[in-house]
This record gives sequence, C-alpha cells and structure tokens, in this order.
Amino acid sequence: MKKLGFCKIYGCILVFVFLGLTGCSKDSDRLIDNQQMEMPLSEETSQTEELLNDDISEIIETPTNEVQEVTAEPIIEDMDWSNYFDGINGTAVIYEPTENCYQIYNQELALTQRSPCSTFKIISSLIALENGIIEPNESVHTWSGEIFWNEEWNRDINFSDAFRSSCVWYFREIIDEIGKDMIQENLNELRYGNCDISDWEGRLNTNNNNPVLTGFWLESSLLISPKEQAEVMERIFGGSTDYSEETLDQLKQVMLLSEQNGAGVSIYGKTGMGKAHGIVVDSWYTGFADTTDKRIYFCVYLGETDNKNVSSTKAKEISVKIVSDYLN
Repeated sequence: MKKLGFCKIYGCILVFVFLGLTGCSKDSDRLIDNQQMEMPLSEETSQTEELLNDDISEIIETPTNEVQEVTAEPIIEDMDWSNYFDGINGTAVIYEPTENCYQIYNQELALTQRSPCSTFKIISSLIALENGIIEPNESVHTWSGEIFWNEEWNRDINFSDAFRSSCVWYFREIIDEIGKDMIQENLNELRYGNCDISDWEGRLNTNNNNPVLTGFWLESSLLISPKEQAEVMERIFGGSTDYSEETLDQLKQVMLLSEQNGAGVSIYGKTGMGKAHGIVVDSWYTGFADTTDKRIYFCVYLGETDNKNVSSTKAKEISVKIVSDYLN
C-alpha cells in the first residue's frame, strides 16, 4: 500500500513535470514565432530608412540650376514728370535692371502698344550686323533716282548715314535681304511687342503707299509698348545678351547721341515717328544711357496731341532731359 501510494505520488510528479515541459515548449514556440514576426518589420523599417536616405541624397545632389528660381516682383514707381511734357500726351519709362525697378510716368500709356516706326531700325540693324548682311565699311546702297521728301535720302548712302537720317528706302532693302524667317525668329527671341510681321509690305499704312517707304514696322501690323521698348533694349545691350560684342559696338557707334547733356553721361538711342492720314500719331525716342558705374534703359513716347508740337525730335529732347536729370 505504501509502495502504491508512493508510485501514485511519483506518477503525479512526472505528470506535472511533463506538463510543465510541454508548456515551456509552447511558450518557447510562441516566443520564436513572435521573433520571426518581428524580424520582417525590423527589416522593412531599415529598408524604408535607406530609401529615405537615398531620396535625401538625390535632393542634395540635384544641381542648383535645375531648381526653379523665384524671381522677385519688379518695383514700379509712379513718377510725375509732367513738367517735361508741357501738356503733350506722352509717357516716359526708365528701367534699371540692377535694382529691378521701373520708374514710369503715365503708366496706362506706357503699357499701350503702338507702331515702333523708325525705332525698329535698331532691330533691323542688329540682325543685319550680326549676320553679315551689313558690313559697316562696305555698306553703301545705290540710290534709285527717285526724289524723296528728305534730301539726305536722295543719294547713294551707307549704313551709318542711313541710320542717322532714318532712311526708309535703305532699311526696306535691308529688311527684305534679311527675310521673314530671320526677322520673325529674332523678334520672338527678343519678345518684341506683338511680334507681328504679317503685313510685311506695309499695306495697312494709311499715310503712304510707296512700297519702298512702307513696311510692317511703319503704322502697320507690328506693335510694341514703351515699357516693352525699354525691356528689349536691356535684352540687346544687357549682360545676358545673345549678340556679339562686335555687333553691339557697331550698333552703339550709330546710336550715340553726339550732343551730350550732363558730364559723364553717354546716351544712345533712336528716334521714330509715324503718321496716319497726314497727322503725327506716334513719336519715339528709345535706347540706353551709361555713366561710369551704371546703365539704364529708357523710352519716351508722344501720342497725338491737339495744338502741340509732337515729333520725334521733341521725344528725343524730353528723353535727354529726363535721363540727364536722373543720372546727375
């Protein structure tokens, strides 16, 4: 009986030990399973961190010129320069790109597109010089013998004299030699007003039907605002120009104003004037001015004004006064 009781007790002990071992095994299995479940999570986290690091590395290594620049809005100052205009309907723009600043008198008119008239000779000269169509030392064109209202046009004439006397027949020939495609390409690159040369022959001109004295730039399809004129001057003569130094130097020679007002100020520009039915409706002077440490771009435009002397000469006179006062 004692032996049987002991066996029962011993058997019970073995059962408890077996159950204990089995339970430990199950707990151990659960622990291993949990570890196996946790491993992929850890690996996934590690992979995510690596991807993030790669993305950050790519951002850091991206060249700065691929990042879109944020350009500050230009400063536009509304100026009262009415005393220079003496009642003439007009506008003046001074553009100083180093300061990202415009000073404008009569902003509404400054943003109004009008025919560029003979100020376009800056553009046609630029293109012709850049492409070898005009060689300044061999630039004489033969006069046809037709008598024009401007006596200076009634002769064989070279580039510099044609530019300064604004000889229309000379530049009509130059523009035809340049051709439509090259003119259009350059206007698009310069963002020159509406870039519209569709009336190539100038048939829309109501003041003149002489084909050697008309064209898309003379009271016709091509239009530009005074503000745009100043901006185009900067695209040509500014630091980011696409044109050669030789071309710009040749152009500056004919644009230089010989009578300088204000010590140390050099003014370069071109006049322009257009009529409709015999009445002056557009008068211009546009260009740039230099001092020893500054360059500004400008445009003065005069519109039709009753009982006032409206002319390109007057526009140039007003420009010289405003620019000289501004820089002195």
